[in-house]
Amino acid sequence: MQAPARPTTIAEPSAEEAGIRRGAIRVLLANWTGAYTVPSRRLYPHQWSWDSAFIAIGAARWSPRRARTELMTLFGGQWRDGRVPHIVFNPAVPEDAYFPGPAFWQATAPSGARTSGIVQPPVHALAAWRVHLADPDRAFLYRIYPRLEAQHRFLRTSRRMSGSELVSIVHPWESGMDNSPVWDAPLAKVPAPPMRERRRDLAHVAAGERPTDRDYARYTAIAAAYRDAGYTGRTGFVVEDPLFNALYGAAESALARIAAVVDADPAPHLRRAEEITQAMLERLWDPSGGIFRARDARTGEMLPEDSVAGLVPLILPGLPADVADRLVATAVARFGLKDGTLLPSYPPGGAAFEPARYWRGPSWLNTSWLVLEGLRAADPGLAHRLGAQMLRAVREAGFREYFNPFTGEGHGCGDFGWSAALALDVLADPALRAQYRLDRVPAPLGQLDQQRGGVVEGGDLGDQVLA
Repeated sequence: MQAPARPTTIAEPSAEEAGIRRGAIRVLLANWTGAYTVPSRRLYPHQWSWDSAFIAIGAARWSPRRARTELMTLFGGQWRDGRVPHIVFNPAVPEDAYFPGPAFWQATAPSGARTSGIVQPPVHALAAWRVHLADPDRAFLYRIYPRLEAQHRFLRTSRRMSGSELVSIVHPWESGMDNSPVWDAPLAKVPAPPMRERRRDLAHVAAGERPTDRDYARYTAIAAAYRDAGYTGRTGFVVEDPLFNALYGAAESALARIAAVVDADPAPHLRRAEEITQAMLERLWDPSGGIFRARDARTGEMLPEDSVAGLVPLILPGLPADVADRLVATAVARFGLKDGTLLPSYPPGGAAFEPARYWRGPSWLNTSWLVLEGLRAADPGLAHRLGAQMLRAVREAGFREYFNPFTGEGHGCGDFGWSAALALDVLADPALRAQYRLDRVPAPLGQLDQQRGGVVEGGDLGDQVLA
């Protein structure tokens, strides 16, 4: 997807902006393994699929070579059927450092890397194109294009389960929004015995900020059933997710642009992008609610709960203007996206809203960034204000995993990879920086958490380190 035209001049970075940039780069340096970036040294010590895509987008703003390495390392764990697993495990990390680990998944890629067997939203083609725009490199696109094509071929051959152009996810983890209230209804139908395994996440993050034991038991049961079926077919959870499919459509548009650079035919990608958008309008658009909703592919029923995933289709290039306008109105009226607030992951008026629990209300910078990208065309002014709030959040609370959408308090782990990376991307946009400068004082987020996540302050970083 071609980035829209942006202003090219603005005043030199302020001391605050330079501090955010230095802090973000320090997080990415600290989380770098030599070949990829872990989301968090303590809580997430391996390589995660869509994390690496977002991290590459931000890393392209200061070290495009590292961004290219990030993506190519991830695709080193690609399976023969084209799937890009949601975790590629680091063999140097002890087995018991993360659950479920490689012994649970029992999966090995052709490269020899041990991996999980499920996938995550396909934001990778968009990331590859953004990396190329930051530092044009045809050789990189020639290398990654067939891998991206294989990834999409897996989705359209193995995950089109309703007869439409939409693809289904077979586990809540595949949505990237694992613990969203949207999944409560289909998960309630999944029988699961009590967990016997020890949860590693609760050693690092308070239980009130994480999924419950009951939810984890269901996640584990679904994953085990899919594993035992040879990572094929359906599970007890089969859902057409608007975020996943919106990114699938946007990624096909990005693949069309990449194809044109590598002397391939962009037409099939453009056609699929149009078909995916049309299928989303037919199957997932709720005109009465002004939002896209997930559909249970097993029952055919649209799921009743809404989430920020329903706003992400703003990123689709071919979305009709009237639908985009309705989404903007919903973002403002139901999600409270206006001056002084972050974008929550679940509507604050919803019965399941929890401002500090994983995906049940907190604001995440990656979903905010996706909506921001769609708002650039649909409502640039709102996009600028959202970008300013994202910068304000990391300025006050540090590069946390997620944030209270009203107070800005940081939750989850600190020194989180995509929070740092996407802050760099927002800082690189002159229009967003300008809005941040205009709005930064006084900060309207209330009494903000002052935890800094352990980023060491110090002098500036030399270019030789950033390469």
